[in-house]
Amino acid sequence: MSRIALVTGANKGLGLETARQLAQEGMTVLMSARNREKGLEAVQKLKDEELDVELVQLEVTNEAEVDALIAKIDVTYGKLDVLVNNAGIMHSGEPTGVNTAEIVKAEVLKETFDVNFFSLVRLTQKMLPLLRKSDAGRIINVTSRAAYKGETAEYFAYGASKAGMVSLTRSIAKSYGKQGIKAFNIAPGFVRTDMAKEFMQQYGEEHAKGDLALERLTEPKDLAPLITFIASGMADHATGATFDVNAGSFLH
Repeated sequence: MSRIALVTGANKGLGLETARQLAQEGMTVLMSARNREKGLEAVQKLKDEELDVELVQLEVTNEAEVDALIAKIDVTYGKLDVLVNNAGIMHSGEPTGVNTAEIVKAEVLKETFDVNFFSLVRLTQKMLPLLRKSDAGRIINVTSRAAYKGETAEYFAYGASKAGMVSLTRSIAKSYGKQGIKAFNIAPGFVRTDMAKEFMQQYGEEHAKGDLALERLTEPKDLAPLITFIASGMADHATGATFDVNAGSFLH
């Protein structure tokens, strides 16, 4: 049986490009998407390239949908080899407060942590039994430079949620390595995707490029090869590590 990979948020951007490259390496890739119509469009693109992909509709914050997906993977494949936690959101918190510390609105804080952190913890924990059934289970979490460098006040929630992901990855690596499960972080800076559009519209692309050491923003094609390399097992002894792919912006 080919290796089985699940990529969350796979209907566009980095998720779509990651699914493409994993499938090009011979994996069966389950592409999760919250919106079925958009997910079907993305899957069809890769099927037209004769790649082995399948749509799984999943709202990562919905525990019932997570349980249903796990049951489906168990019955159909009996294992999971690679989990790429890519789904996430980055919303401006529109800080409030006058002459006081700015406070991100509670609803933005809750939604950001629900999608970027709590759902990831739940999904990862529930996938562990399937990953143990693989001879080499690997978890790859797409976090952010913001987990280390911080963000502007409007994006406090985003940076903090991504920092939680980093700690989770290290804990998984430490706790489950002897059970055959490895875990890694990928930490991009600004990536030219739909998720970064809000920031670009608010601050402008030149601002986003201001601290780069290279001439252009990172694109999904710059990240997916590294994710594919890690998924291949060629970097297993880097378990727990974070790979910075952010056009050198973390150097400033």
